[in-house]
Amino acid sequence: MLGRMYDGENCAAARALELIGERWTLLILRDALFRHYTRYSEFRNSLAIAPNILAKRLNTLVEVGIFHTRAQQGRPGQQEYVLTEMGETLKPVIIALTRWGDQWTGPGPVEFVHQRCGTEVEHEIRCTCDDAVDLADVQVRLRSPHLTW
Repeated sequence: MLGRMYDGENCAAARALELIGERWTLLILRDALFRHYTRYSEFRNSLAIAPNILAKRLNTLVEVGIFHTRAQQGRPGQQEYVLTEMGETLKPVIIALTRWGDQWTGPGPVEFVHQRCGTEVEHEIRCTCDDAVDLADVQVRLRSPHLTW
C-alpha cells in the first residue's frame, strides 16, 4: 500500500495532497461543497465506497480541519460533517478539476453557475495587476533565495 506522505518534498502541493489526495476524498468534498451533504448516509448513498473507507476518509478530513462534526438535529447519537472555512475554500479546486475533466475526458453532467443570475461562472488566473494571465506566462519563483524546490 502506498503511503500518504511525500517525505522530502518541500512543496505546498505535496502537503495539500497529503490532506486531500487520497482516493474518494475529492468526491466526498464535491458532495459536501455542491450537494451540501453533511450526513454519512448521504455520502454513502452517493458514492460506491466501502463503509470503512468512507468512515476513515471522513475522520481524516475532521482531523486535518476540513470538516468539523456536530450532532444531527433530531437524531441523538448521530453526527453531521460540516465544512470548515478551510473546506469551503476548496470549491475552486473542485471547479478547476471538473473543468479540466470536461475538456480532456468529456463533459460531465454539471456546470457551475452564479446563484444570483444563473450565468455560468468563469475560472481564470488573474494577476494582482488585474490582467488575465495566459497559462504559458505563469512561472515559478522562489519566495526566498534560501529556499529550494
